[in-house]
Amino acid sequence: MTEQTAVPGAVRTERLDLVPLSVAHAGEMTEVLADPALHAFIGGAPLSPSELRARYGRLTAGSPDPAVAWHNWVVRLRAEDRLTGTVQATVTDGGRVAEVAWVVGTAWQGRGIAREAARALVGLLAARGVRTVVAHVHPDHTASAARAAGLAPTDRVEDGEIRWERRLDQGVSDPDTPGTP
Repeated sequence: MTEQTAVPGAVRTERLDLVPLSVAHAGEMTEVLADPALHAFIGGAPLSPSELRARYGRLTAGSPDPAVAWHNWVVRLRAEDRLTGTVQATVTDGGRVAEVAWVVGTAWQGRGIAREAARALVGLLAARGVRTVVAHVHPDHTASAARAAGLAPTDRVEDGEIRWERRLDQGVSDPDTPGTP
C-alpha cells in the first residue's frame, strides 16, 4: 500500500461487505468460528467471546512494528445480514508485499464466499500499490479462494503449508478482480 498505515475502509462485492474489524464484532464472530472442525486448517481452537474480544483489540490496535501494517475485515453476507468470516492482510516491504488470509465459518463454506472475499481483498491491495500477494494454504485444503484471487502455488512449504503467490504488475488490469488497476 502506498500509505502503509492508511486503514482501508469497507469493500463491497456482489454479495458481500468487507467491513473493517472492530472489537464489537467478537460476539457474532465467536459463533462463526465456533466449529472445532474449522480449526483443523487454521489451527488453534475456538475462542470464547472474551478471548476473541481481546484478540480483536490487539489486531485493531495495529502492529507494534512500524514497518508492518495489519488490515483486518469481517465478511458480511448481505442477503443474510450475517457475518460469515474474516479476511486479513499483513503489509510489509514499504507497502509492496502483503500476506493474506481468509476464513469462512463452516456453516457458510461451499458457497463461494471465500473466493469472492479473497478476490476483493487482492483487488483492494493491487489498487493500493501492493506488488506481491502471498498466502499459505494447508496442503489438504482446497485452495479455490487462492486460485480465484489469481494466486498460484509455489514449491515452497512453510510451517507445513504451501506458499501461494501472485505478482501484480503496474498497469496490468485483471477484469475479473475488482479494484485492480
